[in-house]
Amino acid sequence: MMFKRVLKHYLRIPFATRVLLWMLVGAIAGLVFKEEALVVKPLGIGFLNLLLMAAIPLVFFNLLSGIASLNSISSFGRIGGKVLLWYVFSTIMAIIIGIGLMNVSKAGVGMTLKAEVSKDIGQIPNVGDLLLSMIPVNIFKSFAEGNLIQIVVFAVLLGIVTLKLPPRAREPLEKGYDLLAGLMRKLVEYILLLSPLCLGALMAATFGEFGSNIAGALGKFIATIYVGQLLMIAVYMLLLTTVGKVSVPWFFKKTKELYATTIATCSSLASLAVALDIAETKMKLPKKVYSFTLPMGAQFNKDGTSIMLSGILIFTAQAAGLDFSLQELVQVVLIGLLVVEGSSGIPGGGLVVAMLFAEAFNLPIEIVAIVGGIYRLIDMGNTTVNCMGDMVATTIVSKFETQWKPSYAPSKYQ
Repeated sequence: MMFKRVLKHYLRIPFATRVLLWMLVGAIAGLVFKEEALVVKPLGIGFLNLLLMAAIPLVFFNLLSGIASLNSISSFGRIGGKVLLWYVFSTIMAIIIGIGLMNVSKAGVGMTLKAEVSKDIGQIPNVGDLLLSMIPVNIFKSFAEGNLIQIVVFAVLLGIVTLKLPPRAREPLEKGYDLLAGLMRKLVEYILLLSPLCLGALMAATFGEFGSNIAGALGKFIATIYVGQLLMIAVYMLLLTTVGKVSVPWFFKKTKELYATTIATCSSLASLAVALDIAETKMKLPKKVYSFTLPMGAQFNKDGTSIMLSGILIFTAQAAGLDFSLQELVQVVLIGLLVVEGSSGIPGGGLVVAMLFAEAFNLPIEIVAIVGGIYRLIDMGNTTVNCMGDMVATTIVSKFETQWKPSYAPSKYQ
């Protein structure tokens, strides 16, 4: 009886609160038990794999359903143009914030680089190679490898062709896309029931493995990156209220479950499944907008990663005793715009890109050995900012493209 009574009271706690409580318990357990806490890691990894399993078909069918619901290709072009403009603006802003704050904190000054890492890190992609890599040669291979951008390109092309079909052929396809998208959203809904316990397990494993590395110059580096990410969030909220005319408290109330997932999984792709569910069920955003902007944002809109990359670059230069000229800083911003697209939306993807970024400016890539130990702690913030930027962009574009209004609808925000 006691167990049933406790369970009954527990289930009355709001779901998002339960998630945060388990994450807090996990973080404390990780700091207390240290590496022994890794015993629960398979529970968290299993949950992450379930989300990744659902994410690819969810993105594919949601994107098809969203494009097929548009009235014309011109509507698709307007939405795409607005969201790409957002991506360029916000990425440049994030890179500048990372450069500026790391120059203020000087976290790398006086730090000695000693560790050795492999020099085999690849090359900075040029624009042509980047564009070609977006085109799938074998779409089944793209699905098998989880190549999100190629899947998005295929879905966009298929959606556009669907719009060009005569009504008799188009209507059953639209219904089929919508039904399959609904099926995948229902699958994600059931998977998310596991999130409190599983996200708590991921937090325990993370803090148990990396919590002891927060010290000295690395602690200063982490603090600088997190200040930059908080500043980027402030920029988002300013744009949300001034341009989107949307209440910040309302926005956070509707999206808070997303950030529990981003912090625990450090995966934009796994978090995408949650973002799509929130856009559909909680924010009631128009499908024709969110089904396109959120998957595209998971690949292209990476402001948290941009702050981290530019911060690592300046941190490494400071440790090596080097200073960048104004011209070189401009190059950092321009190359950063290109190289940030190489991070893949999975845990740790940005770390490989950081190596490429350092190599592009002939800096010692020992940074991998230094930052690698605390990268997951940074990546919690990276992924959170990345996904928050996607949700803000989707909200603002929805206001401009449709008659959508937030559910609270107070006059001062309308």
